[in-house]
Amino acid sequence: MPKEGNFITLRMIRNLVQKLGLTAEEIVDFQVEEAPGGQVRWGQMGAIEKEFEFAQAEVDLIKKQLKKMDDDGKLTNDTFTVYEKFCM
Repeated sequence: MPKEGNFITLRMIRNLVQKLGLTAEEIVDFQVEEAPGGQVRWGQMGAIEKEFEFAQAEVDLIKKQLKKMDDDGKLTNDTFTVYEKFCM
């Protein structure tokens, strides 16, 4: 997500971070832990998919950012699946 923007964009980014972030309960349930070097690891429960509902403006913002990353050649293996879900 962009680090800068207008008030509405930054408000949507804050809402997305809250919506997509893990709760303390989910960290325990999904056995999330930080490994040496800052890598995050998930236990077996982390393979369970979770559904999210997004407002159309949030979807548009996510698509815009992903398409910009694609145009700039900055997609990574970590963002590839997200790109497929939102932009394909």
